[in-house]
Amino acid sequence: MKSLPRIHGRPRGSNPAAGDDHDGIVGLTGARDTIGRDVKPENDQLVQAITWNQTFAALRHRNYRLWFIGQLVSLLGSWMQVTAQGFLVFQLTQSPAYLGYVGFAGGVPTWLFTLYGGVVADRISRRTLMIITQTSMMILALLLAALTFLDLVRPWHILVLAFCLGVTNAFDAPARQAFVTDMVPPEDLTNAIALNAAMFHAATTTGPAAAGVIYALFGPAWCFTVNGISFIAIIAALLLMRLPDLSKPVTGQSTFRELQEGIHHVLADPIIRALVIIVGMTSWFGISLTTLIPAWAVKVLKGDATTNGLLLSARGIGSLCGALLIATLGRFPLKGRLLSLGMFGFPLCLLAFAFVNQVPLSLLFILGVGMGLILVLNLANALVQTLTPESLRGRVMSVYMMTFFGLMPIGSMWIGMLAEHFGEGSAVTVNGLLALLFAAVVWAAVPKLRTQH
Repeated sequence: MKSLPRIHGRPRGSNPAAGDDHDGIVGLTGARDTIGRDVKPENDQLVQAITWNQTFAALRHRNYRLWFIGQLVSLLGSWMQVTAQGFLVFQLTQSPAYLGYVGFAGGVPTWLFTLYGGVVADRISRRTLMIITQTSMMILALLLAALTFLDLVRPWHILVLAFCLGVTNAFDAPARQAFVTDMVPPEDLTNAIALNAAMFHAATTTGPAAAGVIYALFGPAWCFTVNGISFIAIIAALLLMRLPDLSKPVTGQSTFRELQEGIHHVLADPIIRALVIIVGMTSWFGISLTTLIPAWAVKVLKGDATTNGLLLSARGIGSLCGALLIATLGRFPLKGRLLSLGMFGFPLCLLAFAFVNQVPLSLLFILGVGMGLILVLNLANALVQTLTPESLRGRVMSVYMMTFFGLMPIGSMWIGMLAEHFGEGSAVTVNGLLALLFAAVVWAAVPKLRTQH
């Protein structure tokens, strides 16, 4: 039998689990399987190998197309709620520290339940698990909308609902991350992860801006309502997928033993261990900036809800650009170098952002922050999944997501308290300096990371 072309040692071919429509991609020049060959990193070969179809390779799989469309609609609604909720909390409390409390409440369940969520994701159908979690999120969004419409909403309501949303996220996140391998074959994994990030940040580009306008014209309740309705899209997409019977093997092991296996794999592999630490520090010092944006828009830039939306949208545009760059170059041996670029790039842009108080310059530098962050987070995700066997993927990704989401509330509390006592500018400056120092330490201590393909 004729052997199939290989990419980095993996056979190329169709994947029934992905609902493939066809095998292979025809590039813009008409050359078939351009991206199916091993490509050396020389500039001329790199340019010749890049095609439009390569950037969006994962979309040739039916199941992934359904996921992409449904998740994009749902994320637009989610970002509208995140934007409106943050500004509503600040209006109700006038406290940047309380913004941190809300982030903390949403992150506490990550520490309590995410590792167990990874075990569940390796035991039952990931699609079934996500239908349950997405339905729960829809109910929580509509409940917040009802409280706001009735003018009953209080800060403590938002804290409680943030905690409940955190519980659902703790079970949803490991399944969602590991589910990518159920929709696409291995050679399209990095591309699919990059397109997931592109989709996420396309939503951050438009969702916050739309929320700012709707909030100003109609109030926050309508933002929460739109979010609740948007969950129908992803639930329908999951139900419409044609997936094979992916029966989970019964190991007979206890939950604690299965958790130990996942944690041991993370600790035993030096590259995965380094990547998880990088993700944690990026969450603490980088993602936490989002917590401060409502206060920054009002107190530093002298703006309003629209300014808040513009800042979040600019960060989303930068992240979208970074994700599309990764989607295009995902098959080339550049992952370690691009990740290092992001590790140094986002703190430098963060420091620049801290020292300007004009809206145009603030939008420019926060765009750079977004691009750097996505280079780090997207490539770390792709490398961890590539280095992890399927039988452990749910549990390893639960450690990854627990680190990411678990340090996020600490980062929210940290930057909120710094801003409360020393001012918003000082808080962002401290985060930028610490992130830059961490990047230098990783560069010196883990040189093998830069060579990862």
